[in-house]
Amino acid sequence: MFCSNDFSRVNAAIKAYQQGLPVLLSDDNDRENEADIVAAAENITLETMALMIREGSGIVCLCLTEEKAQELSLEPMVKNNESRYQTAFTVSIEAKDGVTTGVSAADRITTIQAALSSNKQHKKIVSPGHVFPLRAKPQGVLERRGHTEGSIEIAKLAGLKHAAVLCELTNPDGSMAKGAQVEYFAKQHNIPMLTIKELVDYAITKSEQMLKSPVTDYQVANA
Repeated sequence: MFCSNDFSRVNAAIKAYQQGLPVLLSDDNDRENEADIVAAAENITLETMALMIREGSGIVCLCLTEEKAQELSLEPMVKNNESRYQTAFTVSIEAKDGVTTGVSAADRITTIQAALSSNKQHKKIVSPGHVFPLRAKPQGVLERRGHTEGSIEIAKLAGLKHAAVLCELTNPDGSMAKGAQVEYFAKQHNIPMLTIKELVDYAITKSEQMLKSPVTDYQVANA
């Protein structure tokens, strides 16, 4: 794991993902300025999914790479995406087997696991359903500073499948949680929090350190 005292919050998020636990991920103030409850898709726990449904908007999304979405033949929800931040929703999905109504926490996890284990030859999902896939941009947070890309970035750093689950955090009155409200929720539930900007800075710093490795310095000195 790449470590730095300046990136303790990123490292805390990585550890949470590795344990199937949630993270609060906030975007920029000049964007949505909201926090999503995010977790790794590969090992999300029933408790984490229940938290998302109970404390979030109810719209549970499965964030996938472009390659995985194509492998599953997930078409865009609409042909012409006119949403403000170009959120790349595909058609909704449900597990073909092992679910009842598809809406419970357990059923949504079953659907997510079915999607992750599906391929072109053995497709285990159907549409429509109660899980909403999102396609991430190929270059991740360096291309689009969205929750979709940020949630997958943490999964990559955690050494897990490049897929994540997210649900927008809401207040008890149904409004979107922001700023101090997000911080209070994080402390109340002991959930690590970080921003997409921190993930961007982490990615840039990691790349710069790799470029400055001893091997690179030696090659430059003897060029």
